[in-house]
Amino acid sequence: MITEKNRATSPAVLTMVALNGLFLFGNGLFMLVVPSAWYHFVPGVTHTGPFNQHFIRDIGLIQMFLGAAFGIGMIRPASRLELWAAATSWLIAHAVLHLWEVAVGICSPSVIARDFPAVTLPALIGIALTAWAWRSRPSKVRHAEQSVAADGGHDWFLGPQALRCPAAAELWR
Repeated sequence: MITEKNRATSPAVLTMVALNGLFLFGNGLFMLVVPSAWYHFVPGVTHTGPFNQHFIRDIGLIQMFLGAAFGIGMIRPASRLELWAAATSWLIAHAVLHLWEVAVGICSPSVIARDFPAVTLPALIGIALTAWAWRSRPSKVRHAEQSVAADGGHDWFLGPQALRCPAAAELWR
C-alpha cells in the first residue's frame, strides 16, 4: 500500500533525477554553445560522420528539453509521470537505435560499452524514474483508473484526460 510517507521523494530518486536532468541539460547546452568542441570531446562521435553544427545543435535542443522535463517533473509532481514518460520514450528510442546499429553491422560491438554512460544509462534511469512516478501517483487517480478499466472503458487510449472528463470517457465505451 502506498502511503503519504512512502510516496515522499527518496534520496535515490532525487539522485537519479539530478543525474539525468543535469547531464542531459548540460550536454545539450554544450552541444548548442560549442558544437565543434562537443564533436571532438565526446568519444566516438567523430566516427559517426562529418561535423555538422546545425545537426549537433538540433540534438542539443532535444537534450536540453529532456533534461528540463526531468527537472520540472521533480518540482511539479502533478505532471511528473507524463514529463518523465515522454522524455524516457525518446531516450529509449535513442538507445535502441544505437543497439540496432550494432546489430546490423554499422558499428562494432565495442561501441555498446563506450556509449553506455551517455546513451543507455540515461534511458535506464528514465525507466526507473517513470516506474517510480507510476507507482507513486496519488491513490485517487489509481482508483479512478481501476474503476474505469473495470467498467470496460478504454482509458488506455485517453489516459489521464478521461479521468478529468467523464463525458469524453463515455465516447469510448
